[in-house]
Amino acid sequence: MKNGTAGVGTAAFGHTAWHTESAEAVVRELETDVSSGLTESEAGERMARYGPNRLEEKRKKPLLFLFFEQLNSMLIFILVAAAAVSAVLGETTDTAVIVCVILLNAFIGVIQEAKAQKELEALEKLSAPNALVLREGIKREIPSEAVVPGDVILIDAGRIMPCDLRLVESVNLKIGESALTGESVPSEKDAGATAEMADTPLGDQKNMAFMTTVATFGRGVGVAVATGMSTEIGRIATMLGTTKRELTPLQKKLDLLGRRLGGIILAICAFIFLFSLLRPLLAEGGIGKSHLIELLLTSISLAVAAIPEGLPAIVTIVLAVGVRRMVKKNAIIRSLPAVETLGSVTVICTDKTGTLTLNRMTVHKAFTDGGLCDVSKLDPANKPHRMLLSALVLCNDAAYTPDSRAGDPTEIALLEAGYRHGMQKETLDRAHPRVSEIPFDSDRKLMSTVHEYDGRYAVMTKGALDRLLPLCGTVLSGEGEVFLDDETRSRYLAGAEKMADGALRVLACAFKLTDRKPEERLEEGLCLAGIVGMIDPPRLEVKDSIARCEKSGIRTVMITGDHKHTAYVIARELGIASDPSQAISGSELDALSEEGLRRLSGSIRVYARVSPAHKMRIVRALKSEGNVVSMTGDGVNDAPSLKEADIGVAMGITGTDVAKDASDMVLTDDNYQTIVSAIEEGRNIYNNIKRSVLFLLSCNAGEIIAIFFCILLGWPVPLLPVHILWVNLITDTLPALSLGMEPGDPDVLDEKPRSPTESLFAGGGTAEVVGNGILIGILALVAYRVGAALHPGSLVHARTLAFAVLSLTQLFHAFNLKHATRSVFGSGAFRNTLLLFAVGFGIALQVSVISITPLARIFRVVPLDANGWLIAAGIGFTPILFNEVVKLVRRWKSGK
Repeated sequence: MKNGTAGVGTAAFGHTAWHTESAEAVVRELETDVSSGLTESEAGERMARYGPNRLEEKRKKPLLFLFFEQLNSMLIFILVAAAAVSAVLGETTDTAVIVCVILLNAFIGVIQEAKAQKELEALEKLSAPNALVLREGIKREIPSEAVVPGDVILIDAGRIMPCDLRLVESVNLKIGESALTGESVPSEKDAGATAEMADTPLGDQKNMAFMTTVATFGRGVGVAVATGMSTEIGRIATMLGTTKRELTPLQKKLDLLGRRLGGIILAICAFIFLFSLLRPLLAEGGIGKSHLIELLLTSISLAVAAIPEGLPAIVTIVLAVGVRRMVKKNAIIRSLPAVETLGSVTVICTDKTGTLTLNRMTVHKAFTDGGLCDVSKLDPANKPHRMLLSALVLCNDAAYTPDSRAGDPTEIALLEAGYRHGMQKETLDRAHPRVSEIPFDSDRKLMSTVHEYDGRYAVMTKGALDRLLPLCGTVLSGEGEVFLDDETRSRYLAGAEKMADGALRVLACAFKLTDRKPEERLEEGLCLAGIVGMIDPPRLEVKDSIARCEKSGIRTVMITGDHKHTAYVIARELGIASDPSQAISGSELDALSEEGLRRLSGSIRVYARVSPAHKMRIVRALKSEGNVVSMTGDGVNDAPSLKEADIGVAMGITGTDVAKDASDMVLTDDNYQTIVSAIEEGRNIYNNIKRSVLFLLSCNAGEIIAIFFCILLGWPVPLLPVHILWVNLITDTLPALSLGMEPGDPDVLDEKPRSPTESLFAGGGTAEVVGNGILIGILALVAYRVGAALHPGSLVHARTLAFAVLSLTQLFHAFNLKHATRSVFGSGAFRNTLLLFAVGFGIALQVSVISITPLARIFRVVPLDANGWLIAAGIGFTPILFNEVVKLVRRWKSGK
């Protein structure tokens, strides 16, 4: 055994480029024996050295830790301090209400955060449960966890690779790697191949097999070169574990708003406290205990007034309602803030296979003696067409019905083409039984079968055109077999080239009829029947969706493991790219520095032959340019970039568990169109949240102004903490929630994406908050003075009228936020029935707490008479009249 250790993330014996060495060199370096495998003692030593073949579990955050994380906010700290002071002063009602607000917000946050701990668990489910190994010369089925570097692994069709393998033997071996590389067609493996470059893309490493990929055809033998976290999928798991989830734009804005509000609150409280403390000291030479208590209660009132307690819950509920709406549109949101983030997306990075395409190989074109045509135009009554379709179906080991399919994807596509023309494999196999065959061979690139055929024997051969054409002496025409001259040969080659230019995979078919069963030289003297071109076709609805995104200012970028030319052709057909210079390969990407990639990221539309690390670089480059990036994908290879992106979108049908659990949103119909609907919904939700935020802040500003000016003027505080908490949590929250449910604007996608740095107050939001805040504050003070004048010497009457007016002005003000310029009395005024209910219910609640004696005692108010309610209603309706004038001026200025 060689010295050295291999830790997590490194390959066995410190090696990482096994694909560049010959099979013999790999076996020698790993000190194993292909004919007998490791001994049990050697396997035990290596297990102790490298550890079990499993993915490491990510350490979960305890629920208590998650709970305290939710309390790490400036506004929460201020509320905690307010609750503590209230408790010390014996204000139990205020304390209880504030504590309930804090706990409610924390519990909502914990529930959401707990879902994020599943991301790596799905990776473990992908691990193969068992592996067929050779130890001490005996074949043994062992748990995949027991595989160690140097183990000899036996591979046959249907086997899941238990670890990363260097193949030492392969016989017609094909392995499906779409979940890892994005390549829709199984990769043909060749144990004898060696790569020249250490950084050869995974899809081009023909002598390697990777953990969790599946053998679809043939057989082989491999030597384990990397296990557990050292494998390619283990590296993806490492990237998932180290990729930090950033805050969404809305979270960043609300966090900034909270910090700024906190600073303002502390500054105002400090000023008021010092001002109120110094005034009696200077005037009277001392300060009494009762005055100090009143001063502390005033500070609490001011702090509570400035904090929009209901805002976190309102934002969460509005997002949750948006989530429910999106489920009906086939989009499942796994992270609530992702709803808003969708509305800010400027770039959609999408995988090709299974996202833009159907992830199903399909015969698209055919070329026979009659020339090039769509496969749908083939006519079984036409002899060349019938023979071509017969060869596709008979020379085939797959199985196909509309309800089920099994076998190699390419062969399934051929059977599907035959089925659509009434040529079912089961029927043809009964009519023309197979009596002999030469299996497909990656060296020959041909497959031949022999069948009984109308009293004779037919040899059916399919394979690469360049290998099949030299074996053909004739070509089938409408009149029968004719000599295959140079001109005809050139026609077929030109047809194949035209198919290849369209990114089609070309396959040729030939046959020959004999009177005797051929025993040898089956693949000589053939008659060319025709060629077909196959492709994983684009989704029909995707092109319109991409065009709509472009109109909205959202750029679509294709990121795929497929070949550059194939990817570009698909991108061109879908309207993603228009010039070959907009496509770049993984090897070209490797030659670029981070700065170079950042500069090019604005013009590149297609990234081909990329690895998971490439995808991470691409997403980071786009984000560094100020883009809000959505990454769409379905494979294991997409998971790290799904998490790295501002919003990750996974496919629900074809997507792996890993991709789904790393994403923010899952499409249940795997339809690109659903992304566009989600973006539209996201923009409307953001606008609604903005309405709610502006409403709450303008209301809170009014409360601050009322209290602030009372203190400056030396008046008693007009509102107690319980009054403010009631208004903020009940009469404010219901209309704010209803504004969050405002029906969406159908023209919202005509707007360009918002800048990620755009403030919530952009577009006149600051003036909205300040102007209406001053108005609401002044109206509350007017009511306070009117109440004092109507009931001289009764502070409770003055506070009651101020409390009533403050609540009513804010309830009526909610209607002003429905639209920036449209009148509340115009068309659409009653579209939002929830808002009408919220305002009506809020008025009823406000009347109840003032008019019902037990409730009035709790809130320290007295019932108002009819005259008092008329005054409150008249003052309360003023914000609507004021804002109608403002909207009239706006419409006049805009010419609308």
